[in-house]
Amino acid sequence: MSIAVDIIESRLLDLQITEDEIIAHLFDGRTIGVPLAWSWRLSEATLDQRQNFVIIGEGLGVHWPDLNEDLSVEGMLHGSPARRPKGYSVSPHNP
Repeated sequence: MSIAVDIIESRLLDLQITEDEIIAHLFDGRTIGVPLAWSWRLSEATLDQRQNFVIIGEGLGVHWPDLNEDLSVEGMLHGSPARRPKGYSVSPHNP
């Protein structure tokens, strides 16, 4: 017995950044929200830096060029927060 399954990749249609949440609107009609704290770079960024993003990979993820930060839709769906590297400190050389 075989079962045919259509796997539909979750793709990003639009993104909103609030004071404490990343809200992703997906092509399939779902809206998901993840805490801004899941990305330490975003949580420490200015409002202007947070709002400067580009949807990449035909909707598979999002990139913040000012912060060198990328998040994937799959990571947001499956709960994969970005961990701060050990020994990392905020300085003018580490935005």
